[in-house]
This record gives sequence, structure tokens and C-alpha cells, in this order.
Amino acid sequence: MPKIPAMEDSSTLKAFGLLELVARAEGPLSLDELTQQCSLPKPTVYRILGTLQRGGLVQREPVAKRYCIGARLSQLALEVMLRSPQRARRHAILQQLVEEVGETCNFTMQDGNEVVYLDRVETSSPVRLLMEAGSRVPLHCTASGKLFLSQLPEYRIAALLGPGPYRRYTERTITEAGALQRELRRIHAEGIGTDVGEYLEGSVCLAVPVTDAQGRVCATIAVHGPAPRLTLKKAMDFLSPLRRAAIAMGATIGTPSAARAPSAVSPVGVASRKLPARAAGGK
Repeated sequence: MPKIPAMEDSSTLKAFGLLELVARAEGPLSLDELTQQCSLPKPTVYRILGTLQRGGLVQREPVAKRYCIGARLSQLALEVMLRSPQRARRHAILQQLVEEVGETCNFTMQDGNEVVYLDRVETSSPVRLLMEAGSRVPLHCTASGKLFLSQLPEYRIAALLGPGPYRRYTERTITEAGALQRELRRIHAEGIGTDVGEYLEGSVCLAVPVTDAQGRVCATIAVHGPAPRLTLKKAMDFLSPLRRAAIAMGATIGTPSAARAPSAVSPVGVASRKLPARAAGGK
């Protein structure tokens, strides 16, 4: 965990340092834990957290009284990714991937109980599934969404999705919690998210993880197309270029070790289990 920046006379940097601690934590932190990690007086930490809480940058759990990132900070993180100076480089990676596989490809992140398309490059084929960057889709019935969920402990999944039954989008949508858990265990073991008509009728999608320098899943790259032109078997043939693109994409967000086995963290800072080593870059 990082320490608070050394400029003790700067209240702004103290607040930002606390935000870093909260954002990078594997779960909500107590006041005592934050005080120990930042080496500031407890009353100072409490006062700063109160200011951050009023600003919507952190939130305090009503029962456990622990701190986690707030909605405003989560939205800011997405805005930074959407408007990053690296977006041209990321778009070029997707463009090259689409040229190689011939199907639409997405770059996504998790935001709460949804998946957000940070970027998307469409295939040149006249028959395609049109969605735009900034679009949001559910977690429980999409390839990227299930890949994100497969990295989380069950209590976090329950907090995000509720007890079920989950919303049905097609006849193939998994709506029961037990069935979804079995699907997530399979995805966790394989390190690949799949969706065959679960969210949109007649669509096939396969997602691979993008990981950060600590090996945590921070995003996904997915290929998406209409059946029967794209089948799951054909999508599996694209795993090598997808994984190469995921490693290249990881480098754009400061993740030179994107090929390592991820330990899984969502963009909102919730960590969990590790993927097997082959999931991130092996065969």
C-alpha cells in the first residue's frame, strides 16, 4: 500500500493519498486501518474522510463503518479511461485486432453491476451488432461481465446482483444464482468469458482478461458477432490474437506484466481470486 505523499503541508495531497489507499485496497478499510497505512493522526484522517464522503468520493458502510470508493470517484475513473491520452493507441490495437479476426471487438471495464464499453471497433461486414462506446450491458449474461464476476468472491457477487432470480433477456439467460455460480466457476478455471445468445438473441461473444501490473483483471477485450457467421468454436480460434491484443492493451494502462496470471480486481477496487496462468497468456 502506498504512503501518503511526503508534502505534509498540502491538505490536497493528503486527501489524494487517502483516496489512493481506498481505491487500491482489496476491500473496504476501517478508520484504524487507514490511519496505520497513511501515518497521519487519526483525527486528521477522520476529518479528511468526512470531506471526501460529503463530496461523494468515498462512501462509508452503514453497518461495518468501513470506507470504500464512492460513486463520484468511480465515475471519474471511467471518464479518465474514456478520455485518456492513450485512447488513440487503444483504438489502434482494437482496429488491428478487428482486421485480423474480421469481427467486431470491444474494450470494456466493470462499473458497479454493469459492463461499460470503453471502445469498440466494428467489423466491415454489413451484418453486425451495432453498439457504441459508452454503452452499458449487464454483468450476469455477457462474456465480459461473467469474466469480471468470475474473479469475485460470492459475497461480492451477491452484493452486486442480489439473490436472484436475475433479469432474463433471452431464453438462454442464466437467471438462478446457483446456475450462475457454476458457470462462473467454469469461466474462472478457463480464464475465458463466453456468451452465446444470453444477452442478445443470435449473438456470440468471447472475452479475455486485460491485467494490471499486479496481475489483477482491470478490463477485458472481447470479440462479438452474429450467429451463425460467428460460432463459439470459431471465436475460440481467435484466442491467440485476442490475448496478444490484451497484453498490448494492458501496456496502455501501465500494465507491462499483463501476461501474468491475474488476481482479479474490478475498476471499483474489489479484488478476489486468481486466474490460472494460462488464462492470461498461455494456450
